[in-house]
Amino acid sequence: MKAVIQRVSHAKVTVDGVVTGECGKGLAILLGVAEGDSELDAELLSTKIAKLRIFTDENDKMNLSLIDVEGGAVVVSQFTLLANYKKGNRPDYLSAAAPAEAERLYEYFIKKFEEALGKTVGRGVFGAHMAYDIHNDGPVTIVMESDVLKKK
Repeated sequence: MKAVIQRVSHAKVTVDGVVTGECGKGLAILLGVAEGDSELDAELLSTKIAKLRIFTDENDKMNLSLIDVEGGAVVVSQFTLLANYKKGNRPDYLSAAAPAEAERLYEYFIKKFEEALGKTVGRGVFGAHMAYDIHNDGPVTIVMESDVLKKK
């Protein structure tokens, strides 16, 4: 499982002109589910992201987590994060999980993330064409992979 995490002052996702998820200060998260990912991947990644200390404290040091600042989040499924671009100029997405499994794990990630935060988060619509408006704060952008979290 791969996530692109951006610290934002505002994020909003829209599908067919309807806002499906929105937050103020918090995180915009793009989530890609790979073939072979499991609930463990979702649990490790959701917990790590909720506790990731990338918000500034009173000394302007990145020392606070999303939980600490009581921020919000918007999570959007993004299979293109799993692109293989080694051969030719057209990427393939063969390492992405099948849609039904990807949607199940996307929803499971959100459930575990909401449990870690103690609040509901905004979300996109799985498989839909979405407009994702992000006002990046910093900018601060981090790429995380669940496989890295499994190796200790």
